[in-house]
Amino acid sequence: MDKQEKIKQLLNLREQAKLGGGKKRIEAQHAKGKMTARERIEILLDEGSFEEYDMFVTHRCNDFDLAEKKYPGDGVVTGHGTIDGRVVYVYSQDFTVLGGSLSETFARKICKVMDQAMKVGAPVIGINDSGGARIQEGVMSLAGYAEIFQRNIMASGVIPQISAVFGPCAGGAVYSPALTDVIIMSENTSYMFVTGPKVTKTVTGEVISTEDLGGATVHTSKSGVAHFKAEDEEEGLMIIRKLLEYLPQNNLEDPPVTETSDPSERADDILNEIIPGQSSLAYDMKDVIYTIVDHKEFLEVHRHFARNIIVGFAKFNGMPVGIVANQPKFLAGVLDIDASRKAARFVRFCDAFNVPIVTLVDVPGFMPGSAQEYGGIIIQGAKLLYAYGEATVPKITVTLRKSYGGAHDVMSCKQLRGDLNYAWPSAEIAVMGAQGAIEILEGKKAGSIKDREERDRYIAGKEQEYIEKFANPYAAARVGFIDDVIEPRNTRFRIIRGLQTLMTKKDTNPPKKHSNMPL
Repeated sequence: MDKQEKIKQLLNLREQAKLGGGKKRIEAQHAKGKMTARERIEILLDEGSFEEYDMFVTHRCNDFDLAEKKYPGDGVVTGHGTIDGRVVYVYSQDFTVLGGSLSETFARKICKVMDQAMKVGAPVIGINDSGGARIQEGVMSLAGYAEIFQRNIMASGVIPQISAVFGPCAGGAVYSPALTDVIIMSENTSYMFVTGPKVTKTVTGEVISTEDLGGATVHTSKSGVAHFKAEDEEEGLMIIRKLLEYLPQNNLEDPPVTETSDPSERADDILNEIIPGQSSLAYDMKDVIYTIVDHKEFLEVHRHFARNIIVGFAKFNGMPVGIVANQPKFLAGVLDIDASRKAARFVRFCDAFNVPIVTLVDVPGFMPGSAQEYGGIIIQGAKLLYAYGEATVPKITVTLRKSYGGAHDVMSCKQLRGDLNYAWPSAEIAVMGAQGAIEILEGKKAGSIKDREERDRYIAGKEQEYIEKFANPYAAARVGFIDDVIEPRNTRFRIIRGLQTLMTKKDTNPPKKHSNMPL
């Protein structure tokens, strides 16, 4: 065979590898509304940037007729490329090859790119579309999963790990995405569960569909397992590209700062009027967020889950930040189990990758009730408390209205190493609201007043006295727990100036093997 024939052979082998499981299976993939593994990579990465690894790898199992079913690449496409010119590593599971089932060599391909990503300090993006373990390989397939899990664990907090689930992801396969930082699911074409509908029916008698058990809507609104629900795969891939705009390459770098035409000194008069006159009335915290960030751009994370708290990414004068904000529009912005763990997870993610945290507070307290207590609200609330106290990134807190009781402490107060704690004039920082406080403090005396009108006047007077003394920002400001009471219209400028000042912040935690946070 001469040189030209060898080159021709190479090109033919490449074309064969690019076909995965063959044209019929590619057509079947498209018929399900799904892209192929390579099509997903093409959309995700900058054009022409993908460098593939292990295109010619095949499995080594000969049991159960597998010797007759060998495909170049063995069901997963791996390599590296760029997103907006920044290096990322990627693996994309190929459902057209043996249902995307994971073999020993399939796992080794994934492990190779994860090891490389750790060496160079670059994000890893995994695109999941797999029927699970390759049964014919038995324990070798299970060992392959465990090898991946171990790398997920070692990479956690070192490089960003992002998982897209664009097809089936069941059984042991779900744990790799669960160990990563962000999970994106596509509507109607993806699902995740440990145990499927058939086994669920056999064991428990429950009859449930695949979608209702583990679809994108379930995991983005009920379980909180997934962070984003995309209408289709292309939108999901665009979310990944957008997300990386706010993140550094690794934990030793800072997030990329970009230029912006949105003036840092921009004042927003609407903020002076946004808080309702009555403290019991709701407003939309997202209106505040969109007003103060650059160009009204806010990438919300976990948008459909625990909507009484908001988390997501934005920029201030081109500087990426993570935003945590109570949402008075839902459950009055109260902290419950789901809201606490949602926010705690986000705060720790930001802290791991040097993303400053801006906290907007309007919280009436923790959700009462036996369901919350039985569900461990004490431990769940402690997670958020722990996350803020552990975080060493710049932390700026703005209290807009209510900040009551233990929830005040939990929402990035000064004593949890808050760097700058501001308050609007409408802020109410107290142990509890006036009505509840007076019931405790004056209930007995008020009850002794027989005349109803006189009793009501007495209670109203005491409530007003309490409001004037406690339900304002000045009591906290007098003792330095609030650094300044600011005019709402200047919030954007004050946050930006604070972030610029804190760019050189240095803070450390005591040496330890690892923490024992409340799990």
